[in-house]
Amino acid sequence: MTSRYRSSEPANSLNPRRRTVVKAAAATAVLAAPLAAALPARAADAPVFLHGVASGDPLPDGILLWTRVTPAADAVPGSGLGPDTEVSWTVAKDKAFTTVVAKGSLTATAASDHTVKADIRGLTPSTDYWFRFSAGGTDSPAARTRTAPAADAAVTGLRFGVVSCANWEAGYFSSYRHLAARGDLDAWLHLGDYIYEYGTGDYGTRDTVVRQHAPTHEILTLADYRTRHGKYKTDADLQALHAAAPVIAIWDDHEFANDAWSGGAENHTEGAEGTWTARQAAAKQAYFEWMPVRPAIAGTTYRRLRFGKLVDLSLLDLRSFRSQQVAVGNGSVDDPNRTITGRAQLDWLKAGLKSSDTTWRLVGNSVMISPFAIGSLSADLLKPLAELLGLPKEGLGLNTDQWDGYTDDRRELLAHLRSNAIRNTVFLTGDIHMAWANDVPVDAGTYPLSASAATEFVVTSVTSDNLDDLVKVPEGTVTALAAPVIQLANRHVHWVDTDRHGYGVLDITADRAQMDYYVLSDKTKQNATSSWERSYRTRTGTQKVERTYDPV
Repeated sequence: MTSRYRSSEPANSLNPRRRTVVKAAAATAVLAAPLAAALPARAADAPVFLHGVASGDPLPDGILLWTRVTPAADAVPGSGLGPDTEVSWTVAKDKAFTTVVAKGSLTATAASDHTVKADIRGLTPSTDYWFRFSAGGTDSPAARTRTAPAADAAVTGLRFGVVSCANWEAGYFSSYRHLAARGDLDAWLHLGDYIYEYGTGDYGTRDTVVRQHAPTHEILTLADYRTRHGKYKTDADLQALHAAAPVIAIWDDHEFANDAWSGGAENHTEGAEGTWTARQAAAKQAYFEWMPVRPAIAGTTYRRLRFGKLVDLSLLDLRSFRSQQVAVGNGSVDDPNRTITGRAQLDWLKAGLKSSDTTWRLVGNSVMISPFAIGSLSADLLKPLAELLGLPKEGLGLNTDQWDGYTDDRRELLAHLRSNAIRNTVFLTGDIHMAWANDVPVDAGTYPLSASAATEFVVTSVTSDNLDDLVKVPEGTVTALAAPVIQLANRHVHWVDTDRHGYGVLDITADRAQMDYYVLSDKTKQNATSSWERSYRTRTGTQKVERTYDPV
């Protein structure tokens, strides 16, 4: 996500407000006391499961299981403390665990922050299972997961939750709770910004820190990233969703630092904050320790999952290989030597889309691929929109952190879809804290006369600030003014909501892929309610979005 707090300081300066470096040992001492106090009394001499359990990356015959055990009161995330602990796992066909189908054990160590993953195989396709972990006589909560359909199965329908951009300090994760309560998800997709790296109060809270994260300084070290992941995993709503269905996750920039690229980030000061190489490696290590993600290639999240003959899902990593973002308007956004995907990943994506024999080709995509121009917004709306998207305040219509900043990669990919007559490609996108329903035009300048190569559903943020938060007006106020202007300048945009927070539910049949958009009553309230806002679908063979008036 591009910066809302763009620094004007030279690259070698250090902002003391948001770039305070705290040694890991000192941070551990500060954090251990409050977490230890919150532990059950028996935690001093028995392991406990404080961070829930999770599953991810479903296969027809398998699932990846995850948990973190706290073996002693001082063994808090990032501490490096605590003894090796045997953790057993059990998978059953029922919640009572009367029909056990698999079991085994692993050793949790300080080297992996006492996280464990069990990659289970030998399961039955399209089947609900229950699992739990145990250590030292203590059982974790039980959780539901589900395997994918067999590769050649004729699947009638699939349903996925879709979320992105969850800033702990900006509000509560009610979106996760409402998705968990549905009970009908095959899986859920997290499209990036699962955590945020900023120090407390330094990012997007509408001037109010709803709840303070840990550590309180900007995270830089392996201990820092582990601690922040651990804090997130204590959220009851996030634990509930992880316990309700398997997650399929990719990262965006804030799992590292704002506007991350292969060699650095906007929110990283080389030298004063260590090297980018070390920070990126620490962020990746903590991510893979704390997330139920099964990388196909070490160090990246791009991979592909299949759900019968109905869907294959290509998941992208748009941070590890990209060229540095360029200034808006200097012309180099069209430079064919610049890339958002990297050559190998783009070739992999093109080959997978071409060879796919499924009805639908979904692409988990962390930043918007549809082109976007601002048009003629009034000054009071242009400034916060430009801040949210990282655009010049003069209003030049381009966000170079998105695919708009890497137009040659986008041109090559869309031309590939058209020249090979690849239908039913749907990009599922997060990042910009707004909800969109877009056609993806081959040539935005001549659309709708030019063809649409694909469609795109963008989900809003779980909590991270959007336009109404920046302007500090009631929800819906900015959308009513800005949306018509945005759509006038971008005829491929069927709908945009610039203001609300929530989640999506993607329902897929052979005939259509439909996104239902849900919004929260108030992200700052722990008991926020959820309501359906709108639905859009793309019917098979059309490569275009249309509104539909009922959720699935």
